[in-house]
Amino acid sequence: MLMVIDSMIWTEKYRPSTFEEIKGQKEIIERAKAFVRQQNMPHLMFAGPAGTGKSTLALVIAKQLFGDSWRANYLELNASDERGIDVVRNKVKNFARTKSIGKVPFKILFLDESDALTREAQQALRRTMEMYTQTCRFILSCNYSSKIIDPIQSRCSIFRFKLLSKEDISEIVNKISKRETLQIDDKGVDALYRITGGDCRRLINILQATSSVSKKVDEKTIYEIVAEANPQEISKVIEIALSGNFINARNLLLDVMLKSGLSGLDIIKAIQKEIWGLPIEDKQKVTLTEKIGETEFRIVEGSDEFLQLEALLASFVVSGKNKENVG
Repeated sequence: MLMVIDSMIWTEKYRPSTFEEIKGQKEIIERAKAFVRQQNMPHLMFAGPAGTGKSTLALVIAKQLFGDSWRANYLELNASDERGIDVVRNKVKNFARTKSIGKVPFKILFLDESDALTREAQQALRRTMEMYTQTCRFILSCNYSSKIIDPIQSRCSIFRFKLLSKEDISEIVNKISKRETLQIDDKGVDALYRITGGDCRRLINILQATSSVSKKVDEKTIYEIVAEANPQEISKVIEIALSGNFINARNLLLDVMLKSGLSGLDIIKAIQKEIWGLPIEDKQKVTLTEKIGETEFRIVEGSDEFLQLEALLASFVVSGKNKENVG
């Protein structure tokens, strides 16, 4: 529980308070700046993966619009906590129908994870957005815009967020490392980007957890903290299997699983990430990817993961030998 609280504090500590501090999403930020300059905006929908700045941008818009009085004019609700129609009829409606404090003629209601709302709640929300548009603007945040009903989507200007680039992640890492006096090498930054995939929230949590162990953050420490397989070890397993040495590949894979405490599905995902970086023909990569998909399905359906992973390695051995025979 303490780790969760500490991580939340770190995330809040490094949350931007101005548009300039937000990394990535340049086009979206420019549109948001225009709304602030005009002191007017339509209903907005922020759609995209987790950890890309949706909640942060909504908060920055509110702070820039309302200044010191932003707390009185901004309400954030998480739709995944209260998914039913009552939250729309009570909390949302009560906030939306009262006038704002200050020069801006409307308040902002930020509804996080709005794709978790039931269809009945979304229908009620649609009507509320229509009735109180003079006194309140809605910002809906979701991971999947397809789960939001069309009448709500048509009332919103949709902003589609994307995962942060490696350059953006590097800038954030450098900023945090300077403030927290951390030593992070280039391999460590590469590992952080590979693991997070551009998710800034997860990046901050990993850095916070890693820094509690050592101020020197390297690739090995990062993989130990996140309990993921080192890509170099997974690549070695695949290469040994493709060379035809099934026993050594199986022993190394078992060692990696036991050392890192990984499940069969974790290993499958790690193998899939490494396949397309191997120095083999694309046709063989496609064949191996098909085998990986079959193995993943069987494990999900309840098959023994060790047996299925052994079968996967066996198919890699056969693929490698077939390639040699063709050559």
